[in-house]
Amino acid sequence: MPEEITNNQEWKPKFNPWIVSIPIIGAAFMFVLDETIANVALLHMAGTFSASREEALWILTSYLIASGIIIPAVDWFCRKIGRKAFFTFSVILFVCSSFICGISTNIGMMIFARILQGLGGGALLPLCQAILLENFSVQERGKAMALFGMVVVIAPIIGPVLGGWITDNFSWSWIFFINIPIGVVTILLIKYLLEDPPYAKKQKNVRIDTIGFFLLTIWLVTLQIILDKGNNADWFHAVWVRRTAIVCVISAVLFFLSQLNRKNTLVDLSVFKDKNYSIGTLIQVIVNLVLLASMAILPQFLQTLMGYNAYLSGLTMMPRGAGSLTSVILSGFLANKTDNRLLVCLGLIFIGIAGFQLSNVNLNISMTSIAVPNFILGLGMGFSLVPSIALSAVTLNNAQMTNASGLQNLLKNIGGAIGTSLSGTMIARCAQMHQYTMVEHLNDLNPVYQERLSSIAAGLSSYTHPAAAQYMAQNVMYNQLVQQSTLLGFVDTFRMFSIAAMVIIPTVFLLKNIDYKKQN
Repeated sequence: MPEEITNNQEWKPKFNPWIVSIPIIGAAFMFVLDETIANVALLHMAGTFSASREEALWILTSYLIASGIIIPAVDWFCRKIGRKAFFTFSVILFVCSSFICGISTNIGMMIFARILQGLGGGALLPLCQAILLENFSVQERGKAMALFGMVVVIAPIIGPVLGGWITDNFSWSWIFFINIPIGVVTILLIKYLLEDPPYAKKQKNVRIDTIGFFLLTIWLVTLQIILDKGNNADWFHAVWVRRTAIVCVISAVLFFLSQLNRKNTLVDLSVFKDKNYSIGTLIQVIVNLVLLASMAILPQFLQTLMGYNAYLSGLTMMPRGAGSLTSVILSGFLANKTDNRLLVCLGLIFIGIAGFQLSNVNLNISMTSIAVPNFILGLGMGFSLVPSIALSAVTLNNAQMTNASGLQNLLKNIGGAIGTSLSGTMIARCAQMHQYTMVEHLNDLNPVYQERLSSIAAGLSSYTHPAAAQYMAQNVMYNQLVQQSTLLGFVDTFRMFSIAAMVIIPTVFLLKNIDYKKQN
């Protein structure tokens, strides 16, 4: 290995790291915001393109598929053309494709533009994380990750609110156009402030791992199709799901084997030998799973059962943003003063408490009953994510950062996609189970049911024939049963969030803590 790479720890940026972080944060903000900002405008876009809701869903999934495919190739592209050049190209591609999204006139054009946007944006998050970790000293990494965590946690939360407001007051096109001014400023600042360390410059004789890239693409595309369409097809009861799952598993196994047994591979899996990296990545995957899954199902609960509109349901996510902002600031302040593992444990405990509180919801709750758990959940996200990122990188050297960040973000994306899909499936399955156990109470031998049925029928009989009133009353009772069973499906899912966070707490103490005194 060349001397300039082995001595990478001595490299320092020319400019103040906090100044350099401005374009880095701008790029990360654009990417993370676009993961959720289009959700509330999906029906509006479907109407514009005369597309069904199922067709419109590809506007979301195509973005996730493309971003997931490009993430593991980030390290290779950086070695091929230089990290600064690749970072600049990624931002330019993201901005240009955002403009194409805004002017799209049909569903095909939009999906194509979203694929380009995902290819450009997928590289931004791992690059931003790696650059921040490298530019700051070990003593300052806690504060740097607090800044990074503020973007990663808060941007997805304000996305639905901002997207709803823009869509209602202007047009859905502007949720993509707002990326253009941010992107232009980011590109200019990258040009003048960012520099490549010796180990991140363009290297000679760098070859693409075509086999690994092909297997990775097949794996992620088939996985996303299964996650996106599996529940509607009744999962493995459908032949095409079983066949697609076989292709997905085989391609995933072959991909990892190809990365272990060959040279010049797409990713370097040796970083998983580092205990801190492996455990820290596991914690982040679980937290990201809860974050994205809860953000997907909570608005559904508010809109389908509580009668909230899209903007109001998005607005209820704001307390989570306030909690996240509070915790990332405190994490940055406390990073050098306390055991970072305790901060991660505190965050997981907060997530567990919030999940337990949400599992006690009913159809008579006020907005406060949603706001308070959301605030606590936001506290948990900041306290668990920010220190865990720093802890996972403490035993890695700078030359490993880009590859390690790419792998970590790939697994977090997969975890979030799986969590979102499984949470929807859990709600549907648990609701069916509760409906099956509750329906036995709707029988003529149940005096409570008879009393309630007679009361409703009596009220309706003044508007229609008594026989019709009786039939309508039965429908009302059954609809209430469906509503209650669906509520219990949400309750069970929220409870699983709490359990998932609590279960991984013991793994935190397997991490090696950052000893800042030895780093001075």
